[in-house]
Amino acid sequence: MMPASILLRHQARRALTSFTRREVTRRPCMANPTRCFSAEPLEDLVPGIGRGKTSTGIVGIDVDHDAVPKMITKYQALLDKLAASDMPPDAQYRINVEKIARFRIAAAQENLDDPEMVEELCNCGQVEELVIQGDNEMIVMDMYLRNRWWELVKPVEIEYNPEDEDGGHGDVEWGDVPEDGKK
Repeated sequence: MMPASILLRHQARRALTSFTRREVTRRPCMANPTRCFSAEPLEDLVPGIGRGKTSTGIVGIDVDHDAVPKMITKYQALLDKLAASDMPPDAQYRINVEKIARFRIAAAQENLDDPEMVEELCNCGQVEELVIQGDNEMIVMDMYLRNRWWELVKPVEIEYNPEDEDGGHGDVEWGDVPEDGKK
């Protein structure tokens, strides 16, 4: 006689096999544009690329198949906010944000259907991360405009004498050991 645990295991296995055989039979999809439960994809999907991307590989950041259009919207909002602000056009922060935003908008518009190319051109992470960077830049810009930080930045005079033999390091040569350190 079989022990009860093995008997239960066999009965459970038989029940599950018969249940799955009965319930899993699939019906063919009709000529309906809605997707039926079928293994056939509606379009050719390449796993991990484009619409076939299932994970960013970054904890907390989900895949967003509409990230490229969102990028354009968010970076255009940055440019619009800068244009409406009273920040002077020669403020370095404004110059940097405008250059980055224009470049990313152009990269996204040229490659709407190719997020991998946008990522390669921008070279700052995945498109989902670029969307988050746009959101974060908007927060920083709000602080910058509210506090008028461009008024605090003053030009700095830097003294540099290329004629110095030691490069401006004083009389200590690199590699020399001080006298008290020698044995």
